[in-house]
Amino acid sequence: MAENHVNCLRDVGKTRPVLEHITNKWSILILTVLCTRPSRFNEIRRRLDGITHKALADALKRLERNGLVHREVLPVSPIGVEYSITPLAQTLQQPFLALYDWALEYGPALEQAQAAYDLNQADKQDYPSDNRA
Repeated sequence: MAENHVNCLRDVGKTRPVLEHITNKWSILILTVLCTRPSRFNEIRRRLDGITHKALADALKRLERNGLVHREVLPVSPIGVEYSITPLAQTLQQPFLALYDWALEYGPALEQAQAAYDLNQADKQDYPSDNRA
């Protein structure tokens, strides 16, 4: 097992750029939304509470450039655009669903850990240690 771990770390230089493209906050959420069904820009924005127009536009362009999102101009008046995931992005559906399920299951544990850490840090500020040599 340790050997496999070392071998995985050897390829960090190859995997880091790929992971940076797909694991940022908005990319994962956008792809998760689009996994359920193709959607228009404003529908995606409504479903992703807190994303700005610019952040969504930039993320969709980045995902399209990386071959993960397909952008289709719809023949309607006024012109509409619909986004969907590509076959390449469909291969991410299983890992993203696993992350989503993990977040639902372990989110409370993360919140507890954060609260404990914050309390510990506050205690340290209330009672600073003497660091003089």
